Amino acid sequence: MTGVLAFTALAALLVVVARGGSPRVEFVVASVSAGCVLLGGALSWSDARHALGVLGPTLGFLAAIFVIAEVAGAAGLFAAAGAQISRLARSPRGVVVLVALASAAITAVLSLDATVVLFTPVVVLVVRNRRAAADPALVTTTQMANGSSLLLPVSNLTNLLVFSATGLSFAGYALRMALPTVVAVAVITLVGARRASPEACPQPVTVERVPLGWFSRLTAVCLVLILVAFLVSSLLGVEPVWIAAGGAVVLGAAALVTHRLTLTRAVRAVSPGFLIFVAALTVVVAAADHHGLRTAAQHLVPRGSGFLALLGITALGALLANLINNLPATLLLLTVIPSGAAPQLLALLVGVNVGPNATYTGSLATLLWRRAVRQAGVEPPAGAFYRMALVATPVALLASTGALWVTLRLVGT
Repeated sequence: MTGVLAFTALAALLVVVARGGSPRVEFVVASVSAGCVLLGGALSWSDARHALGVLGPTLGFLAAIFVIAEVAGAAGLFAAAGAQISRLARSPRGVVVLVALASAAITAVLSLDATVVLFTPVVVLVVRNRRAAADPALVTTTQMANGSSLLLPVSNLTNLLVFSATGLSFAGYALRMALPTVVAVAVITLVGARRASPEACPQPVTVERVPLGWFSRLTAVCLVLILVAFLVSSLLGVEPVWIAAGGAVVLGAAALVTHRLTLTRAVRAVSPGFLIFVAALTVVVAAADHHGLRTAAQHLVPRGSGFLALLGITALGALLANLINNLPATLLLLTVIPSGAAPQLLALLVGVNVGPNATYTGSLATLLWRRAVRQAGVEPPAGAFYRMALVATPVALLASTGALWVTLRLVGT
C-alpha cells in the first residue's frame, strides 16, 4: 500500500505541473503530496531529511540567484537590453537572433528563470514596439532559456543538482559544456530565425534609451565579479552557494538602501513558495524511488561513455523530462547514474535541459514562460510553438550530444 501511495502522490503532483495552473495550487498539491507520503509511511522521516539535506545548498543557491536577478532587473539591465535590440534589429529575423543571444547570455549568468520571468516581458515590449510578429521571438526566448542553460552550474536548477555528483570543478564543468551549449544555441537560433519573416521591420513606435546610472554599472560589475568568484571558489573548495549568498546580500542591501527594491519585493524574489514546491517534489520522488522507480530506471540507462551510450542517456533524459517534467526526471536518474560518472551525468543534463523544449510541460521554465506570455495576452499558438520545438529539439539534442562526446575525447572525463 505504501508503494501505491508513493506513486499516486507523484502522479497527482505531475498532473498539476503538466496543467501549468496557479503556483498556489502547485504549492498546495506538492505540500499535501509530501505530507501524505511521510504520514502514510511511504518514506521515512530520516530518508526525507537526508534527501532535503542534499538539496539544501541547491535551494539556498537558487534563492540567492533569484535575488541577484531581481536586482539586475531593478537596475534596468534587462530593459536596456530590450532597447538595444529594438534599435539594432533591421528585420524580424534580426529580432529573433538578438533575442536569442540576449536570452543565452542572461541564462548562462543568471539562470533560465531570470530569462523566462524577467526578460520575457522585455521581449513582449520589443516585438510590440517593432510591430513585428511576436511568435518567433517569443518561442525562441523559452527555447533558448532551456537550450542555453547547459553552460554553467548556475544556469539551471538541474545543473546544480547534478554538478556536485560529477566531481568536476566549476571551470572543469564549464569547459566540458561550452561546445554543447554553443551548438544548442546555434541550432535554436537558426531554426527560430527561419521561422521569422525575412522582410525588414517597420520602424519602432518609440524606442526610448534606457539610462544606466551608477547603480546599473555597479550591478553589472558585481555580476562579473560574482561569475569570476564562482570560477575561483571551485579551485579553493568553496561551495557556490556561499558566493551566491554573498552576492545576493551585497546587491540586495544596495538595492534596498537606494530604494530600488522594497523588502516585500526582495522577499517575493526569493520565491519561498517555489522553493518549498521543489523540496516537496524531492520528497515525493524519493518516496517513489524507494518503491521501485529506481529499479525500473536502472534497466533503461545505457552503460559506458561512447557516443551511442551518451546519446541513449540524453534520449532517456529528454523522454522522462517530457513525460514527468525535467526536475523529477533529474532527481530520478541521479539515483541510477553513479556519482563521479561525469560523462553520463553531463549527457543527462543535455537530455533534461535541451530535451524539455519538445513540449510545454517538459520544463518548469517553459511553464513559467507560458504563464508570462498568457498574462500579457500574446501567447503564441500551440502550432507556432510545436513547429519550432519539434524541429529544433531533436537536432539540438543530437548535435549537442555529439559536441559533448567530441569535447570529452579532447579534454578527458
